[in-house]
Amino acid sequence: MCGRVTHALTWSELHDLMQLTTEPSTPLLPRFNIAPTQNAPIVRGLEGGGRELVPMRWGLVPSWAPDLALGSRMINARCETVASKPAFRAAFKARRCLVPISGFYEWEARGAGAPKQPWYIHMAHAPGFALAGLWERWSPREGPTVESFTIVTTSANELVAKFHERMPVILAQSDFARWIDIRERDAAKLQALLVPYPAAEMAAYRVSTLVNRATIDDPRCMVPLQD
Repeated sequence: MCGRVTHALTWSELHDLMQLTTEPSTPLLPRFNIAPTQNAPIVRGLEGGGRELVPMRWGLVPSWAPDLALGSRMINARCETVASKPAFRAAFKARRCLVPISGFYEWEARGAGAPKQPWYIHMAHAPGFALAGLWERWSPREGPTVESFTIVTTSANELVAKFHERMPVILAQSDFARWIDIRERDAAKLQALLVPYPAAEMAAYRVSTLVNRATIDDPRCMVPLQD
């Protein structure tokens, strides 16, 4: 499961991580509590080569969906079924993307009746990283086309398993090119990338319950709680 992420990368950090070949289409603003149905920046490959950064709605809306509402239930795609599930299989074949983030939140259960404690999970020695994603286009009968994305999940590593049995697929930078290459159609090679990231390279700390409210999007969400 991955239901909240942050994006506090500077343009320089993002450009170096993603090796972008185009300028952003909208201003790149820091986000500290991105929630489903909100827009977030994703990176996709271009037909002529290169990579572009574009904002998309979080929660993949299949091209055949009757309305946008279905997207709120498609914020994650399980790696085990991503190639076969009707909502995701077309995007898995031809519309894979990278979701650059600074970190993500998970919640720790603390016993019967006690509120869950949010934790912020991030890379131990890097300002950002990229998740495996899929994107899609949906055209309503009236109005503009909507582009949306989902985050692929896998079984949790030792760190994330303290909070949840699933975690987002974190891709090594050396695997970025293969994942977003629109010419790559070998499902077995793609599935081989969808594995838990090494826990030793990640870290986590407790944060305020402010993050529970999707309307709060400021640096306080990421501040470590003092013991």
